[in-house]
Amino acid sequence: MLPETIGQWLFGSQMTAWQELIAAFLGAFIIGNIMLAMTGVAGPWAKRKITASFTDRIAVNRVGPFGLLIIVADAVRLLSKELIIPDGADRPAFDAAPVVMAGSALLGFAVIPMGSIFGVNVQLADPETGLAYVFAVASIATLGVTMGGYASNNKYSMLGALRAVAQNIAYEIPLVITAASVVIFTGTLQTSQIVAQQQETLVNIGGLAIPAWFAFVNPFAFVLFLVANLAEIGRNPFDIPEAPTEIVAGYQTEYSSVYFVLFYLGEFLHIFLGGAIIATVFLGGPDGPILPGFIWFVIKIWAFFLFTQWARSAVPRVRIDQLIEIGWKGMLVLSFANLVLTAVIVGVML
Repeated sequence: MLPETIGQWLFGSQMTAWQELIAAFLGAFIIGNIMLAMTGVAGPWAKRKITASFTDRIAVNRVGPFGLLIIVADAVRLLSKELIIPDGADRPAFDAAPVVMAGSALLGFAVIPMGSIFGVNVQLADPETGLAYVFAVASIATLGVTMGGYASNNKYSMLGALRAVAQNIAYEIPLVITAASVVIFTGTLQTSQIVAQQQETLVNIGGLAIPAWFAFVNPFAFVLFLVANLAEIGRNPFDIPEAPTEIVAGYQTEYSSVYFVLFYLGEFLHIFLGGAIIATVFLGGPDGPILPGFIWFVIKIWAFFLFTQWARSAVPRVRIDQLIEIGWKGMLVLSFANLVLTAVIVGVML
């Protein structure tokens, strides 16, 4: 574990409770800043470049080499804007909503096994209920969206918040049920054990070893989880809570300056958290040849980010009634069918 390694570097093998707390805080600080740095690159720069490639445009190319300094320019521009509080806003909820949105995503990375680099295992904690913990803290984002929509005293914001609640309920159940099918295979909720059981070889084809990643073991569950995850992070075709052509920007319509930055940051942090969960549950976590495990983990979550940007550029948004129908009548039924089928197969195999 990363905190243990930091503690041994700083304090030796025997640590007091306060020293363990300091080591844990430093470990969380390191992982949090890694994720924030990737989000800082993804939001202002990578998103624009990828979307431009899909739509045959140029995107940012004049602010620094390859347009990279747009990250600094956007940060200065957004943080220097005036923070406007709408009349009649519920101030405590209005202030807390962006923090809840971003914080819930950062908490989720605490139990994600990110592999090792330079002999250091990059993981903060490994509780026996790790997978349940990730889903629990990630779902807190719904509370932040609801708070922001309600507290803004704006009908478009309220509509966006209500849509977000309806969407997250409709798709979070299939998401968790699909993950439960993997838990039936592994017999554990501990994220490190889920990753460890994907290290074996599933089959050899012409000398090529296919790993026992659950995306290969149960591709149907993988596709279900991928679609439900798109809905959870609000990417096309499920970006209904923001829907700029219908409700301006939904729950974040009234947010500006640093509050908007936190909402924007939280959105991209949740995309990376969604990629981290998919990598852990279905893609072998940090498993991969030659390169260090941590590098493979980063590659996999960036691949998921690329997929979300493709969906944003290529897949049209569904209507709210279609979204609810797909969730309750399609995804829910299919996820339960997958769960039952998985239980039968595992029962027969055992």
